[in-house]
Amino acid sequence: MNLLARLFPEPAMSVAVAGLWLVIASTFTLNSVLMAVALGILLPLATKEFWPDRPHIRRPGLAIAYFLKVCGDIVVANWEVARLVLGPVARLRPAFLTVPLERDHPFVATLLGATVSLTPGTVSVEILRDADGRATHLFVHGLNIVDEAETIARIKTRYEAPLREIFGC
Repeated sequence: MNLLARLFPEPAMSVAVAGLWLVIASTFTLNSVLMAVALGILLPLATKEFWPDRPHIRRPGLAIAYFLKVCGDIVVANWEVARLVLGPVARLRPAFLTVPLERDHPFVATLLGATVSLTPGTVSVEILRDADGRATHLFVHGLNIVDEAETIARIKTRYEAPLREIFGC
């Protein structure tokens, strides 16, 4: 295995981590770029053993579009959460939701949970499993849930369906 393949065991993950860092840092300085590169190299290296059966990206173009969509959702959700928490507390409707998963692949379920947690106003609490250990539901807390069914449908269509298509599962 050559040096490049050892440094970047998952090039797409390295690019995604580095890109996300630059979005979160919201500055494009030498320091932020160096930190993005360091995280893009170190995080995939540190976590590669945790995902021995991780599916491969089947639709890279869709993966890039998904990444951009999630970044945009993070920005919009930050504004919405700021508006909510700075307003009257009485108008908040916090709730727990149980989102049924279409597939039991642990990597896709984990990515879905991470996506939900990255979007301000929601946090995935747990991946619920059946007696055989298959992921069946994502347990989510939302800061302001007006319509539970609509929120579940939005998570499934906006995030879960594209992830299943990206990884072909």
